[in-house]
Amino acid sequence: MGSSRFPGKPMAKINNKPMIGHVFERVNKCNLLDKTVVATCDEEISEYVKSINGEVVMTSDSHERASDRAAEALVYLENKYNTTYDIIVMVQGDEPMTHPDMINEAVKPMMQDSSIGVVNLYADIKNDSEFNDRNCIKVVLDRYDDAIYFSREPIPHKKKGSDISMKKQVCIIPFKRDFLFEYQNMSPTPLEVAESIDMMRVLENGYKVRMVHTRHETQAVDTKEDLEKVQLLMS
Repeated sequence: MGSSRFPGKPMAKINNKPMIGHVFERVNKCNLLDKTVVATCDEEISEYVKSINGEVVMTSDSHERASDRAAEALVYLENKYNTTYDIIVMVQGDEPMTHPDMINEAVKPMMQDSSIGVVNLYADIKNDSEFNDRNCIKVVLDRYDDAIYFSREPIPHKKKGSDISMKKQVCIIPFKRDFLFEYQNMSPTPLEVAESIDMMRVLENGYKVRMVHTRHETQAVDTKEDLEKVQLLMS
């Protein structure tokens, strides 16, 4: 609720429903998942999610990264249900256009290759406005579909006549259980702090982030202007 770019964002209404409600209900439609839980430090979000019969884990209000919040929630859930979960899919609460199949897209490589610790979805950037928007996280990939770098700045450099495509991170991020805890135990890294991007901690520690292209149209909500765009798209 304390988002600096858009205070109160998770409870902002889209077609008369709070944004967090859209995200929860869409994620919950994915048949691949055993459980859908909202991790939050805000009582207002907690009360709303409970009102739609959703499950909530209250977490610390000191987390700078969503991945650390997810790790705290995982510890609570495993203790509560006396179980362990193989894969944890972190979905940001500002992705109201999440399609259930996007989770399948993200998790598939991890189920096929046990060496993959974390996956991110990505989508194509289609215009210069989005490319230059600091709220849009850009990503550059290698030839094996692993991330080379994430930034809020416009990367890669657009040279005249270049056919290099522009790509953005989509915040649907599966972690292998053990790797999420490993991530939590890593200290925040300089580039993670400078870019304010979770995945830089992974790259700076020498690990890979596998990237998967989503075929679904998506628009995250970082500003009130984004909310207006999404309102029209979801109508």
